[in-house]
Order: sequence, then C-alpha cells, then structure tokens
Amino acid sequence: MNRLELKNQNMQRRAYRVRSHTKGVAGRPRLSVHISNYHITAQVIDDEKGVTLAYASTVGKTPDGTKSQRAEFVGKEVAAKAKKAKVKQVIFDRGSRKYHGRIKALAEAARKEGLEF
Repeated sequence: MNRLELKNQNMQRRAYRVRSHTKGVAGRPRLSVHISNYHITAQVIDDEKGVTLAYASTVGKTPDGTKSQRAEFVGKEVAAKAKKAKVKQVIFDRGSRKYHGRIKALAEAARKEGLEF
C-alpha cells in the first residue's frame, strides 16, 4: 500500500469514527463542516428527514481576512440561519479533520451565536 492510499484510508477511518458518534440522537441535527484549500462550507442537516435546514459558505462571497476569519464568518452565518430554522442544539460533525485551526474557529463562532453542541 502506498502512502496516498494509506492517507486516504486513515481519513476515511477518522470520518467514520466521528460519524458513528453523531448517529442515533433524535431531535438533534448534525452540523457538518467541509473545508477545502480556500473555501469553507457548513450545513445543518436533519438526518431523519434527509433535509438541509441551514447552509453557509464562502463560495460566491469574498470575505476578507485569513482562513480562520473566514471560518468564523461561516460559523456566525450558519448559526444565525439555524436560529431562524428554530434549531438550538446540534451535533458537530468535523469529518476527518482535527478539532484545530479553522474547524475550531468555526465551532467557537457558532457557539457564540447561540448554537449548543
């Protein structure tokens, strides 16, 4: 197995491990985060109904600042939209990423806006 295959396998393993903790909680949607090299996307998903309740992203927008500041922007925006959808508690799904840097900045900004997780 070469290094790239091993890296992808480890990423999938981490994502499945995180996702296993997010399943089975009734009444609490999932706050899923995706980070590319430039853009950040977050969405609140109701897995029981299969519906996205709130969505925020930097795609199509040009917020100024560092990548962490863009993550804070997305965190505040998704939390505000979740409030409009009457969602107060969510489960944080960070995917295969560590809770560090942009992920942490997004989560803390969402908490400041009133989301509980």
